[in-house]
Amino acid sequence: MDILTLKDVAYSYEESSKKVFENLSYTFESGKIYAVVGRSGAGKTTLLSLLSGLETPTEGAVCFKDQDIRKIDRYKYRSRYVGIIFQSFNLLPHLTAMENVILSMDVSGIKYSDKKKKAMELLKKVGLEEGEAKRRVLKLSGGQQQRVAIARALSYDPEVILADEPTGNLDKETEDEIMKIFHQLVREEDKCIIIVTHSEEVSAQADEIKRL
Repeated sequence: MDILTLKDVAYSYEESSKKVFENLSYTFESGKIYAVVGRSGAGKTTLLSLLSGLETPTEGAVCFKDQDIRKIDRYKYRSRYVGIIFQSFNLLPHLTAMENVILSMDVSGIKYSDKKKKAMELLKKVGLEEGEAKRRVLKLSGGQQQRVAIARALSYDPEVILADEPTGNLDKETEDEIMKIFHQLVREEDKCIIIVTHSEEVSAQADEIKRL
């Protein structure tokens, strides 16, 4: 099922008339992993910003389930339907892994009867144990922090996951483990996962590659 669609999208920064890209028409389906690749400056991260609703196209439209996201409450869109994973993790360092996930639940407004239990379920899903869940994230390795970031993105069960160089700071073994988690999410939960990456190994594991 088509879940995200770009219709003749163009984007340029306010201070420049030069377009980052134009006439971009892509379709993204549930149950697939997409890799977005291209040279530096081609607009890969800008594309994720448009898909997440953080930026608005200069021309054209970004649609979620055939509805222009400009007509959707942006806060609700980002806190319910789209999960975002960053290369630098963007976790709160003074909180534990579990507290980072619970905070994301609170921000989304979704109610759980037992937030700690649900957070632990999510952290176990991405391969973390209870002892690791109770550690402050600064005490965790880069790979463990990225697992926390994935669990946080899953905390409100979004249909789309956007990942900006999610394995860029990780070694090859950890990169493979993160990709296994993504494949599991696609296979078992029908997520749509869109990954911006420079890694040929990551793009080779995608179902489809979008080149900018």
